[in-house]
Amino acid sequence: MKARLNAFAAAPALMTQWRDFTLGIDGLETSLMELVEMRASQINGCAYCLHMHALSARQHGESEERLYLLDAWRESPLYNERERAALEWTEALTLVAATRAPDAAYEIARAAFSEEELVKLTMLIVAINGWNRINVGFKTVHPARTRVAA
Repeated sequence: MKARLNAFAAAPALMTQWRDFTLGIDGLETSLMELVEMRASQINGCAYCLHMHALSARQHGESEERLYLLDAWRESPLYNERERAALEWTEALTLVAATRAPDAAYEIARAAFSEEELVKLTMLIVAINGWNRINVGFKTVHPARTRVAA
């Protein structure tokens, strides 16, 4: 697989601003943030972001089991109510063209997060969806130590 374009090489100042904006989103649990980034990236099919956030989540102590079951979080008891609220809101906003950010998803998130936290969560979802679109659009290839032979 070959990348279409290296966005950082093509527009370094803009991409640095985008990266710095993303890195400035904090104030939520690291594990929750990684789950949100992973879930949006699963929905968007972004291998680059899935690779990066799976590694980061593991480095921050996330279990393999929770990462494997993330796509089926509704059917698993491994996620707490705050994580479930964040994942619900992540799916609603990642699929906004279809969901229109339903009131039910908002109310679940609002019950689990303060207003400030909800803005932070929403900005995190905006950011990871932006990264997914950049990486999927330009076919950014994730690092790989080994490849399957063709």
